[in-house]
Amino acid sequence: MDPALHIIFSRRSIRRYTSEPVTEDMIQALLDAGMAAPSANNARPWHLVAISEESTLAALAEAHPYGKMMARAALAIAVCGDQASSPRYWVQDCSAATQNILIAASALGLGAVWLGCHPNEERETAVRSVLGIPDDIGILSMISIGWPAEHKPARTQYDPARDHREGW
Repeated sequence: MDPALHIIFSRRSIRRYTSEPVTEDMIQALLDAGMAAPSANNARPWHLVAISEESTLAALAEAHPYGKMMARAALAIAVCGDQASSPRYWVQDCSAATQNILIAASALGLGAVWLGCHPNEERETAVRSVLGIPDDIGILSMISIGWPAEHKPARTQYDPARDHREGW
């Protein structure tokens, strides 16, 4: 495996964490990575909400039907988008920011998992309620983050049947 690509291939969905906290420097690095994502017309519609308070993480774990692991996470990041600044592309832009955060977490030795919110209105409403996010801001995803208590091998999911060259 190419060492330069190892970080991408080692990024796996991690749902179990140790109790070790994530440092403020690491949180800042994750937020910086998210905001380094490309965006259409450089609109940068993202707003990132970092959560490390145990009671808020527990509330998010209850709010998101697939987010139970957030109750044991050291950190969660809500990736939100200002729909007015990029009405056509906020979802794509915030998806790129989410992926950057996931790859940065892997590079820092952290485990993380992407939890979808948009376009599920119930999930967005529940997360909005916990975090006080304004109604005009979309909530694309939650990312649960912590020091991994489970380890998965690096892998690719390359499928030659889905590889098309010079056309379909």
